[in-house]
Amino acid sequence: MPTRDDHVTPYVPNLQPHPWRRWVAIGDSFTEGVGDPDPTAPNGLRGWADRVAEVLSQQVDDFAYANLAIRGRLIGQIVDEQVEPALALKPDLVTFSAGGNDVIRPGADPDAVSQLFEDAVVRLSSEGATVVVFTGIDTNFTPVFRGIRGRVAIYNENIRAIADRYDCIVADQWALKEVQDMRFFDDDRLHYNALGHHEVARMVLRALNVPNDLQPMQPDPIPTRTWREARTVDFVWAREYLVPWVLRRLRHQSSGDTVSAKRPEALPVITLAPRAEDDPSPKA
Repeated sequence: MPTRDDHVTPYVPNLQPHPWRRWVAIGDSFTEGVGDPDPTAPNGLRGWADRVAEVLSQQVDDFAYANLAIRGRLIGQIVDEQVEPALALKPDLVTFSAGGNDVIRPGADPDAVSQLFEDAVVRLSSEGATVVVFTGIDTNFTPVFRGIRGRVAIYNENIRAIADRYDCIVADQWALKEVQDMRFFDDDRLHYNALGHHEVARMVLRALNVPNDLQPMQPDPIPTRTWREARTVDFVWAREYLVPWVLRRLRHQSSGDTVSAKRPEALPVITLAPRAEDDPSPKA
């Protein structure tokens, strides 16, 4: 009798050049690249999208990339501010990650957020572009966001259903176990650091079935801290990140209120010099 594994199709990497020539990325801080500083970038940030664009641009001669994402944006703002400008750039590839800032808020309704997401996917897919959508990360590993794990899971199931209806590619952060480790996150405990963005870039390229040379990156060992030292770190985090976040919510402000898109036009990707982390040590 055949086993379940007998019916699993093995992964076969695509050996042909990828078909895309114009990519537009839309979303919030995740896609903008917050947590991954780069002084050579227009907004001082690199992120997974820039990393993916560098790979895609190396495989075809006429590749162009725009990134309209802005930190702090709720899904309604992303739909209102970024969808039509993205379509005006005539992309054949669109990545769309949104809703995270909505879902983490107290009392958020993941089904209502998903309806806005679906409306945007309908519009983004209406002109023939390949659309990539993202599930949210499994928050079970972090005490700060463990309590919203159920809402994230519901939202993810809705995202997968939408992707199935409109033939989108799913970039599955929930299944990306490598980044379920605080060593892949910035000091704010919310955004990926360079290691995290690198792993997301690798995941997106796998979802697109694009061959690449990006290798896993080894984080530093977890520092040993006494109870008092750990509580001091928690206090500093609360003072520098949590309290300002709460105050912005109370004042109806956003971290992106004075920020503009770092790549509002679809332009060629230029890599001036190799970065040290592009030659990482493989994981054991």
